[in-house]
Amino acid sequence: MNPLMKLVAPLAAVLAIAACNAGNSSNMPAVSGGSAGVTPSSHFVPTWQAKHQAHRACKELAGGISCHVLIVNHAGPPCSPSSTCGFTPADLQTRYNLTPYLGQGSGQIVAIIELGDLSSAASDLAAYRSQYGLGTAPFEKFNESGQQYNYPPSCQNFGWCVETDLDSEMVAAACPKCTIYMIEGGNCGADICGLENAEVTAVNLGATIISNSWGCHTGVYGPNCGDPNFPNYFSTPNIAYLASSGDSGYPEIEWPAALDNVLAVGGTQLAKSGSNYSETVWDGAGSGCGSTTKPSWQHDPLCSTGRTISDISAEAGCSPGVAEYNSLYNGWFDVCGTSAASPLVAGIVGLAGNSTSINGGQAIWQLSKKKHKKLLHVITSGSNGSCGDYLCEAGAPKGKNYKTYSGPAGWGTPNGIKAL
Repeated sequence: MNPLMKLVAPLAAVLAIAACNAGNSSNMPAVSGGSAGVTPSSHFVPTWQAKHQAHRACKELAGGISCHVLIVNHAGPPCSPSSTCGFTPADLQTRYNLTPYLGQGSGQIVAIIELGDLSSAASDLAAYRSQYGLGTAPFEKFNESGQQYNYPPSCQNFGWCVETDLDSEMVAAACPKCTIYMIEGGNCGADICGLENAEVTAVNLGATIISNSWGCHTGVYGPNCGDPNFPNYFSTPNIAYLASSGDSGYPEIEWPAALDNVLAVGGTQLAKSGSNYSETVWDGAGSGCGSTTKPSWQHDPLCSTGRTISDISAEAGCSPGVAEYNSLYNGWFDVCGTSAASPLVAGIVGLAGNSTSINGGQAIWQLSKKKHKKLLHVITSGSNGSCGDYLCEAGAPKGKNYKTYSGPAGWGTPNGIKAL
């Protein structure tokens, strides 16, 4: 194991619990870094953390940068990818009413932004596709400069390897025919520059959908990931930028999800009973009022001057999460976090085929009440904190016309592709 993947001493007892791929396997990734597991700007502790349901896969890097994937703690025998590793593509496709559209998406390029190189990325994705009968589709890997060589140091150096496979697998789960471009930052070190360079490269390579399952929290480091020019990397017209809202609950605000031009993707906890599915707010999803100027297409009463987060959501919960395959860590295990939700929604954007018309959450916020209820699964229960209103609670009494909106789940989860 890479020395940068050492266990954090205060969490050693928790992190020693193996994820479900291999009982108590010492090969599972563990978070590293002094601020791991800390919710920097909120006293709220999500259930995944309070009850030790999961642990962070990524350490925190300079500027508060971290990916948003969590590994479900699981004691017992190795899990089964068909049933006990978390939700499968068939579950996600059924819940989000994607089955009628799965023949679409050819030629749509979805870029996923990562840190560090995962040499097994292509073969891991192929194994996931094979397990779930997703067929094949183009997959290309590039460094942050657009080269298919001179890759950055290993993703283990950044604690990003679980994130990397999760992103490609969630895109494929939602849009099996979409082309996936994996852009690996990190040649300029564990800094925001690698991620920013990757955003530019994704656009230059022709991607029109870019998913970011990472963020920088604002409580300690301030906005823009410490770079005043940060918003410029998410401002190219006719590009659908997406970002996960984070895993620390209300009122944690993460960048780039806080930017106006970015579709902020929150999280729900998906549940299945027989053939029926339901969803509640996942209490880890980040939400609240951002510090950017209020976009003209948002008119909610409680964030009068700032951006309200989130816009939309998808499965992110940990009980269970979603199944992932990663050969670096012995195969199958169960993961969760809004890192699953962003690439999943990005794949749905690929199915819809109208990425060039998406401007952050504008289209979703401007849907009529009737279309909100028709094109989205409205989330009516659950919360990610105690605020007494829609910024953290589903179905909250305050907010007048915002009873069908909640910060952690946005306006709901996709019901087909027509909301995107």
